[in-house]
Amino acid sequence: MLGASKTLLNPSPPSLSFPSLKTRRNLLLPNTRLTFRPKPPHSLPIKAQHAPDPTLPTPGQLRVDILSESLPFIRKFRGKTIVVKYGGAAMKDASLQATVVRDLVLLACVGLRPILVHGGGPEINLWLNRLNIEVNFHDGLRVTDAATMEIVSMVLAGKVNKNLVSLINREGVKAIGLCGSDGGLITARPAPNAAKLGFVGEVARVDPTILRSIVDDGHIPVIASVASDESGQQYNINADTVAGEISAALGAEKLILLTDVAGILEDREDASSLVKEIDIKGVKKMMEDGKIGGGMIPKVSCCVRSLAQGVRTASIIDGRKPHSLLLEVLTDEGAGTMITG
Repeated sequence: MLGASKTLLNPSPPSLSFPSLKTRRNLLLPNTRLTFRPKPPHSLPIKAQHAPDPTLPTPGQLRVDILSESLPFIRKFRGKTIVVKYGGAAMKDASLQATVVRDLVLLACVGLRPILVHGGGPEINLWLNRLNIEVNFHDGLRVTDAATMEIVSMVLAGKVNKNLVSLINREGVKAIGLCGSDGGLITARPAPNAAKLGFVGEVARVDPTILRSIVDDGHIPVIASVASDESGQQYNINADTVAGEISAALGAEKLILLTDVAGILEDREDASSLVKEIDIKGVKKMMEDGKIGGGMIPKVSCCVRSLAQGVRTASIIDGRKPHSLLLEVLTDEGAGTMITG
């Protein structure tokens, strides 16, 4: 028995083979259930999470607050006509162009009656260069011979105008493109120095009948600054001038000129000297004192003329600033200089 016990206690080692890990996980021994549990939570790395600060507004709450604060301005301008002259950097930069279009559509959706007037100088220059037509300027105005006038008309009333119409339509509001010749909207006349400038014109008169019908139907007119005289000859007219005369003919609540500057500056060399608000008397004094010069003179003159004909306010705003249009219309902050009558 002792020898037998010894044999039982010291058996010869059998040859051992170990199943793979995958096999072991599925191995079932008699009366044995093997369970493989994940490591307990405390063995995993824990990333600290802080409860949101209840005093800070959520993104949704912030949007609601902004909309709520816009209500007085929406109420003030609802049903009112605003004329926007579009050009400069806001026209050349694709992202700024998109914000202007979306801002315009938003204003239409909350009840304003926007009208868009545009130029397109850089695009005109591009096509003149492509066709090897010389580009000339005299006193800041484009010299427009017959060949140049043909390109101006095609680019402004065709390519640029229809592109803007398409962008507005894509945002869900119907736009209708036209130029001053359509529907007898604008009758042009030659500029005083036409002998040197060629087919550069002025606004002789405005008949806004066609615009009223478009706006009353809930559409946005998009107007290229080209118009014909009594004989049918087309002229290239400054887009600021067209916007000012249209706003006066409609008795618009507001004229807005998008520019490449911050607005009217007290000191032209100091960008921080922005004049936020000024009346006609004050702006005329600045012109007499030489504080307003260069390309700002025709813009200010256009605003003063429109105010004298019944437009409530005129603003020269920084079109380089995203959503400058909404800042000017729907906030107290504004986005440039507002001139009052």
